[in-house]
Amino acid sequence: MDEFRFELTDTEKTYLKDVAARSIASALEGERGWCPPEPPTDTLLEPLGAFVTLNVNNCLRGCIGHIVGDKPLYLTIAEMARAAAFEDPRFPPLTTQEFPQVCIGISILGPISRCPDPELVEVGRHGLIMRQGHRQGLLLPQVPVEWKWDRETFLAQTCCKAGLPQGAWKLPATEIYWFEAVVF
Repeated sequence: MDEFRFELTDTEKTYLKDVAARSIASALEGERGWCPPEPPTDTLLEPLGAFVTLNVNNCLRGCIGHIVGDKPLYLTIAEMARAAAFEDPRFPPLTTQEFPQVCIGISILGPISRCPDPELVEVGRHGLIMRQGHRQGLLLPQVPVEWKWDRETFLAQTCCKAGLPQGAWKLPATEIYWFEAVVF
């Protein structure tokens, strides 16, 4: 896998974080049709997959993303921020009281491809997708670092995310995909 070389300036990162925060705030204020302002650069118009992660007091509060880049990045961030705040089935909708404590993380996904060998997976560099039949689970590259997992634990936990047994990554029926991401 070639290294993902997508880069953002500090201005672009700040713009995307502001879009995410304003998207959530506008929903909390009852605005349904909020649209982000035009981005400062053409880079943010690229169709890339992205995830928005919300934490409150260092605890996960929502994480939703879109794997496939099918619209401009800045619009994907606006949508995924709202989805992470209000549609993550693991959590109740974010409240106005929680909003000031929200820490927003953004992960912009590089190309996704079939992992040729699980031995090549690098913790902190690769994100993983496990797929078997209709079951699929994804973990972003920062997850195993945050949990201090080794490679095999990362593979096993990605299987669990897909609703598969921990050792399913060793089975021929399980497809393993990998990707890199820009995380900020």
